[in-house]
Amino acid sequence: MATIKAKFRPSSVSTLEGGIYYQIIHERRVRRVITDYHIYSTEWDELHECIALRALSSRRMLMESYHESMIIDRARFGRIIRELDSEGLPYSADDIVERFRRLDVECSLRRFMCGLIMKMRMSGRIRTSEAYKSALNSFMTFLSSTPLRSMRGNDISLDAISAEVMEDYQMYLTARGVTTNTVSFYMRILRAVYNRAVDRGLIQQKRPFRRVYTGIDKTVKRALPIRLVKKIKSLDLSRNPSLDYARDMFLMSFFLRGMSFVDMAFLKSDDLHGGYVSYRRRKTGQLLTIAWTMEMQQILDKYPPTTTGYLLPIIRVSGVNERYAYLNAAYNINRALKKIAGMVGVTVPLTLYVARHSWASAARAKGIPLSVISEGMGHESEATTQIYLASLDSHVVDRANSLLIKALS
Repeated sequence: MATIKAKFRPSSVSTLEGGIYYQIIHERRVRRVITDYHIYSTEWDELHECIALRALSSRRMLMESYHESMIIDRARFGRIIRELDSEGLPYSADDIVERFRRLDVECSLRRFMCGLIMKMRMSGRIRTSEAYKSALNSFMTFLSSTPLRSMRGNDISLDAISAEVMEDYQMYLTARGVTTNTVSFYMRILRAVYNRAVDRGLIQQKRPFRRVYTGIDKTVKRALPIRLVKKIKSLDLSRNPSLDYARDMFLMSFFLRGMSFVDMAFLKSDDLHGGYVSYRRRKTGQLLTIAWTMEMQQILDKYPPTTTGYLLPIIRVSGVNERYAYLNAAYNINRALKKIAGMVGVTVPLTLYVARHSWASAARAKGIPLSVISEGMGHESEATTQIYLASLDSHVVDRANSLLIKALS
């Protein structure tokens, strides 16, 4: 039976830190695994082969980090030995060391998540890969700015992700003003990555996300009443082409039943035929068909036909990075919309996405059934549409409540 011992090797210079290593003994063969845990001799408990945690030590947090990392290391060694024993084949101390080092690489969150992101990009799931990259960058920034337990450099092993670590991350995000839904967004991505590692057998399930928020709050009100949409439409922006263009794209989104800007950008000229626009939502793949109206055509007629094969004047140059062109256009339009908001007295942050909310709100105000609105927006369920509308028409409920109260008088 293999045995694992933790050893401390003091520095030859008494004022410098020594190092901790693991001694693997199996069938009278001895091997070593050097760690990057550096401590002073007074910080080592020789009897129990562990870090001596001293309450008043200025290095207490660092020692806790090493202590927890060693617990994880020992658990890995134990798992490796049990797996080798269960295989029923002869194995050596070198086999234990090799598996330990391989598992240390495979359990790197950064390495594991980057592998997933690369596969997503290769399969064309660009938006999903960008979401995962954003979550990874956020978590890595947290690691680099926090004296986190069980952290190794600017990374963390998957089996070191605990409920305490995720609670610390949630507090970190909240303290920096990150919205609840964004916190949940990052947590759900990291949870999906963690669960995938569990499925692959790299780590054991410890439910580290059980105490952090992974739900979805009601969407903050972002819709404009129809009177303000009319006001934006009636603005004379002929002397400012960039604002005029931004207003046109905002209205086009509204006219197209709140079509998302990414779907607008990649509409093909061939998608318009027989008086209808037919396209598949890039987010869900759902096929939608929209009647082409005079208002839409009037906007289209203001701009020269594109040479890119796209219907709308968003991606205007062939042979360029189309995704970059779309993102750059969205950025410039949203900047222009902020100026337009000031012109009409809009208090909510005016972006292209507001057009989508505004269409849903206007449809609800006109008494259009929820099922029809959901179908028009291409939502997979009415529950998603409810999120859009939950905070949009509270004034309607208030008026109904006022009528009920008056009925009692």
